[in-house]
Amino acid sequence: MSYTSDNKYLLELARQFPTREAVCGEIIRLNAILNLPKGTEHFLSDLHGEWEAFSHIRRNASGVIRHKINLLFGEKIDENEQTELASLIYYPDEKLEEAREKAKNTPEWYRENISRLLEICRLVGSKYTRAIVREHLSEKAGEFAYIIEELIADGDDEKKAVYCESIIKTSIRIGAADDVIIALASAIKSLVIDHLHIVGDIFDRGPRADLILDELMKERSIDVQWGNHDVLWMGAAAGSRLCIATVLNNSITYKNLDVIEIGYGISLRPLALFAEEVYAGSDISAFLPKGESGGNFFGGGDDSLVARMHKAISVIQFKLEGQAIKRNPSFDMKSRLLLERVDKNSGKLILDGKEYKLRDKDFPTLLSDPYELTEQEREVMAYLKVAFMRSEKLSRQVRFLYEKGTMYTVYNNNLLYHGCIPMTDEGEFQTLGAAGGRKGKELMDYCDKMARSGFFSKEGSAERQAGKDFLWFLWCGKDSPLCARKKIATFERLLIDDKESWVEPKNAYYKSWDSKEIAVKILAEFGLPPIGSHIINGHIPVNKGENPIKAGGKIVVIDGGFCKAYHGATGIGGYTLIYNAEGLRLLAHEPFTSKAEAIKNNADIISSTTIFESKADRLRIRETDAGDRIREKIADLMLLMKEYESGNVK
Repeated sequence: MSYTSDNKYLLELARQFPTREAVCGEIIRLNAILNLPKGTEHFLSDLHGEWEAFSHIRRNASGVIRHKINLLFGEKIDENEQTELASLIYYPDEKLEEAREKAKNTPEWYRENISRLLEICRLVGSKYTRAIVREHLSEKAGEFAYIIEELIADGDDEKKAVYCESIIKTSIRIGAADDVIIALASAIKSLVIDHLHIVGDIFDRGPRADLILDELMKERSIDVQWGNHDVLWMGAAAGSRLCIATVLNNSITYKNLDVIEIGYGISLRPLALFAEEVYAGSDISAFLPKGESGGNFFGGGDDSLVARMHKAISVIQFKLEGQAIKRNPSFDMKSRLLLERVDKNSGKLILDGKEYKLRDKDFPTLLSDPYELTEQEREVMAYLKVAFMRSEKLSRQVRFLYEKGTMYTVYNNNLLYHGCIPMTDEGEFQTLGAAGGRKGKELMDYCDKMARSGFFSKEGSAERQAGKDFLWFLWCGKDSPLCARKKIATFERLLIDDKESWVEPKNAYYKSWDSKEIAVKILAEFGLPPIGSHIINGHIPVNKGENPIKAGGKIVVIDGGFCKAYHGATGIGGYTLIYNAEGLRLLAHEPFTSKAEAIKNNADIISSTTIFESKADRLRIRETDAGDRIREKIADLMLLMKEYESGNVK
């Protein structure tokens, strides 16, 4: 592109670099950055509200911090001291309190630990420019950023050593050593990971998804690929009564109501009062909660109250599902119109040509139109809709998901998505009627657009209603790219004993994801080359004996397995992925015990590593997406320099 003096972009660039010398300096700086090692990317998936496990795996960076400690001190200090040092980095406030209680916090203890933390900080900061290190420090180290920058700056001469020792001694003498340690630990955790990827499903099952999002919103570099549980909450925040009912059904099933009442400040008292009145004498045995901990909500964890609430909201959910399915024939979900098949007298229904006896036939709110809400049900849902939409914290966190989140992400030659790219049995991209016959990348882009319409379109408009319905479709719709199943059998699991009816057939994608040919085909659809590219996939837990690396290394499944309910099937605490200058490392984790155990006994998440793609030469920034952007900027600056030299720009 040829630049002239009236080019607005060129003039804006000239304001940033007002002289030829300034341009030269920036070109030199950017070329130097291209030769720095590639930053470390950390991939997590399927967090499912397990706040403590997520917090720990983020603090230890999937074992990266422990690896750095061993690299520096493996021959200097024993295993116990390395473990203690790692815990100090993970939980500095708590470990400092422990040191005070045990009277370990002597000047020598402080000097030793500050010195070790400084060495680690120098190591993890060595792959960045000083300006980037300064940025990390300013965000994480606060008022101590300048001091730490001085301490980790290069320089091994005697004068520098005396200078640094003086800073450490002074911080101990004036009582600021705790603050320095906390600042150093925060800086290390920030510097060790350059970019965080969350490959879907932050919500549901575990107790505090809101606390996970609080932490994610503090990350300086992050992207999110929506999971089916995430879009359900996004729909609830948008005011979808159907998504709200389904969110509550999921939460009540596992008695995870803290996130509703404490996390988002949404009172469930109107639902409880309605359930107590309407279902007071009703059979509730089919709706007893599965979770063990009831939280601190009303009723003191009374299972009978929770079961009545569960029954009430389940019936409302099934009614609203029927309304949505009838509004949207393109969803192709008529087979899920189950309430109209229920014989209230016999308590039976016909499903897929087979007769089943229901565990419960007492549904006092079913009207002649089984999908019509009663007046009381409408009142309860009207209250809940307002409560969800007015929750400031939920709205703020969902807006973050829209800002940082997408259906898929292409990043450094990796394609990230949560569920699947819908496929046919023949290995072709499947068209979805719900998306106007779109398939492949076009389908994913359409889903992204509709998900945003459900939240951002004008309240009360047809576009917003269509978008809210589509968010629900993404959650559980037939062959939805996030659900990736033919159905979600909520009704059957609650009301039918025969587990044959519980089966949720997966999309054909999962029959072909061991095929390298199919994986390459998907990558090509998103503009990625067959060599050096991968699909990073969440959603489906990797069961015992199953290999998480599919299609000859082209697909990597990293369902985090954070959810305790999956540990019996997986046998582990799940997988995470690290991609750094040395290559790709898949880590299998033991289940996390508790934060208290991690602090008291320095317990860590024990991980085993599979290096399934290593690089002979360390990857440099020039080989990444960031490198492409830097080269574009250098090209622009070169043109600006010519304009300065020609006199076209003063």
